[in-house]
Amino acid sequence: MKSLLADALRASRADYTDIRLERSWRTAIAFRGIRLEGATTATEVGGVVRCLNRGKGWGVAGFTGTDGLRAAVSRAHELSLAIHLDTPLRLAEIPVRDAEFSADLDGDVRGISLGEKRALLERLTQEMLGIDRRLADSWSAYEDAVVERFVATSDGVMLRELRPLVRMTAGAVAREESFLERAVESWAAPAGWHSVQATEHPFRTAARRAVELLGAPRLRAGTYPVVLDPRAAGALMHVTIGHLSEADRGQREGDADQVLRPGRRLASDLLTMGDDGSGTGLAGSRHFDDEGAPTQNTLLVQHGVLVGRLHTRETAARAGVPATGSARADRLRATPGARLANVYVTNGRGPLEELVRGIRHGVYLADAIQGNAWLGRFSLTSAWGQVIRDGHLAELVKPATLAGDVVDTLHRLDGVAGDFRWSHLASGCTRGHGPRLAVTEGAPHLRFDGLLVGGDAA
Repeated sequence: MKSLLADALRASRADYTDIRLERSWRTAIAFRGIRLEGATTATEVGGVVRCLNRGKGWGVAGFTGTDGLRAAVSRAHELSLAIHLDTPLRLAEIPVRDAEFSADLDGDVRGISLGEKRALLERLTQEMLGIDRRLADSWSAYEDAVVERFVATSDGVMLRELRPLVRMTAGAVAREESFLERAVESWAAPAGWHSVQATEHPFRTAARRAVELLGAPRLRAGTYPVVLDPRAAGALMHVTIGHLSEADRGQREGDADQVLRPGRRLASDLLTMGDDGSGTGLAGSRHFDDEGAPTQNTLLVQHGVLVGRLHTRETAARAGVPATGSARADRLRATPGARLANVYVTNGRGPLEELVRGIRHGVYLADAIQGNAWLGRFSLTSAWGQVIRDGHLAELVKPATLAGDVVDTLHRLDGVAGDFRWSHLASGCTRGHGPRLAVTEGAPHLRFDGLLVGGDAA
């Protein structure tokens, strides 16, 4: 495959050419209740060619299989010549290297039959539904992939990586009289069949939580001291600072460059966060990005002040900084953009008990069903919560929504625990209507003073 890529690059007449080629083996299985809704396997080969000429724009051409690679190189060159720019595009330098990386396949899923994978998911689904008589329905999914990815450039980069990824999702619906409650749990890791054997916890947790929520009251809407669990804290940072840190986002949405001016104080000095595309055992990690730049740990906010952003080679050259290895494409034949990989908040001190101590009446919000941020404002809906009363976690409450101004909210951060953990959920990051990119979120418990929490009046 490397010789094929090298020959295609030598045939290019463009000033710069890069090629991303992927070969993937994928399985997807889904159940609704105990009914099989779908089971598929697929093998796909293809990629994308980008060409750039002096004073011209990007020419981009996708290809399927390998036979169309040469034609895609020629087409991308011609498209580049048709785009005239007043300001020439520049690319930040990246290390020139020829290297291969192979992750531990942990029991290669390609050697496991579709029937075995189906039987595992069916058994876990049946066990979930058998936990309580009030469980009326469920949905569950198993997905695996082994992806062999090549990135080659005309300035000498030639890279290969083989990497697995497995995702499991469990959703439970509980019913009692006319009341319905839902709960969802998931797990994802760059792992294989051996690790999949120990994934019963999402199914059990989803079932038990759906049942518990049947009797939980709704929170009265109001302004409260709020403590976020590590999952909700990671999701909040993902949809707020994380998304706005993608350096090409401001070109499309108009708000990122206003909010994220270099050196601007965005939060209390307790907040330090970043994005680590090279972390071990995390769903969003790679050895190199889709332009061939090495992935790295990029600090975004330090003690509340913006210190970095996530860059492609193009945005890094424009900003006069090194590329951060953050160029990721969400589809086989898509062009890469600056994207999150594994966003995190650094550890503070002390246990959760110290954060809730002293709160007379507040709210503990856990996990996240949905989060959005736009024009400097955000909303985040928890999967469940608890009342904080007289310094202790009290009764369970149904999902509630946290909303407000991004910067004002982050300035209200007044406590960071020392219990950091990665979520390892089957989280996905989308842009527009594209498919999900695998990401991981990590954080300790966070405490905020005086945030607006939406709920139904008691």
